[in-house]
Amino acid sequence: MTAPILIIGGGLGGLTAALALGRQGRAVRVLEATPELGAIGYGIQLGPNVFPMFARLGLTDALLAQSILPRACVMFDALTGAEVTHIPNEPALRARFGAPYVVIHRVDLHKILLDACRATDTIALEPSTSVTGYTQHGDGVTVTAADGRAISGCALIGADGLRSLVRARIANDGEPKPCGYVAHRTIVPISEVPDGVQRDVSALWIGPRYHMVHYPLRNNTLFNIVAVFRTDTFGDKGDSAFNASEVAHTYATAHPVMKSLLERMDLTRRWVIADRDPVRKWSEGNVTMLGDAAHPALQTFAQGACMAIEDGVTLAAMVDQTDGDFALAFKRYEALRAVRTARVVLEGRRLWEGYHAEGLDRDAWLQSFSERREEDTLACLSWLYNGIKLPIQNKVST
Repeated sequence: MTAPILIIGGGLGGLTAALALGRQGRAVRVLEATPELGAIGYGIQLGPNVFPMFARLGLTDALLAQSILPRACVMFDALTGAEVTHIPNEPALRARFGAPYVVIHRVDLHKILLDACRATDTIALEPSTSVTGYTQHGDGVTVTAADGRAISGCALIGADGLRSLVRARIANDGEPKPCGYVAHRTIVPISEVPDGVQRDVSALWIGPRYHMVHYPLRNNTLFNIVAVFRTDTFGDKGDSAFNASEVAHTYATAHPVMKSLLERMDLTRRWVIADRDPVRKWSEGNVTMLGDAAHPALQTFAQGACMAIEDGVTLAAMVDQTDGDFALAFKRYEALRAVRTARVVLEGRRLWEGYHAEGLDRDAWLQSFSERREEDTLACLSWLYNGIKLPIQNKVST
């Protein structure tokens, strides 16, 4: 019996890799630390570049059935409420890149991938399996679980997030780098969205040291709101009263529409925003990593899920191309992905500065954004949204 490919982590990237490999007829075991393989979270945005990946997995219709196509992607000045720039979803984005820009609840996207994995006989999903270490040997890899089990496989993929055990071994680059910003996230019934808020767009409000994102979800029944801001207390765990006071102070200059949305937000929890410097080396022998384990980025391009999904499909394509020579496949995979994902990280950092600029610097950024014509913005995004080209699959399980 062929030893399975082991994947640490049952998130979007891990499930994508499992599905793409499983569809080749390869045995896969997904080792997930939590008791259930189910997502929690809020909305996520998916650019046109993700659609060829779902087409390759045969999941395009399932994705579109659960998604919303915003009328446009719009940037607003957080102080004045003026529109800075916008890109119509139809026809501009689809005409240029062959696919639209969509928004979806993370739970719904995760379920699409999870259901497809459950329907694939070669994939085993194993919750309550927290991996604490691994060793490589001549014919594969053995991981150790927190409950004492030893689980062997022919290869190991670390899809284990920002504080990846696999990355700690391969890159050994310490803790993630907080950027000094935190995020509050909330989903409310769309019926509770205040007047004056554009409900049918993917909106980005940019202001001095803060921004806000909002868009609809689930057949326009829910509304996703994210408030992000810089604070010296980013490492502190404040209570709801502390958080509310800090938000009120930070957004004191914000436009009334933004303040009306902040009043609807749950401020009991906040997330510290961090990334890592890009690295070229993602693999050692029959071990590699993907998604946030390999290239965590700021949310500037809203590409975290897209990059993880691209990773999973690309990785499987290289395994297919090399007929299961994992060491070679993983080297080809990282060579294909390193520069593209590094660009998401590095250009994302530069744009992050513009979104949150202050004073004259802010005025200059606003002028730069506002002078871009629709075709200029689309051209700037072409490197990202044109996506990636993959070889034709050799093995496809029916």
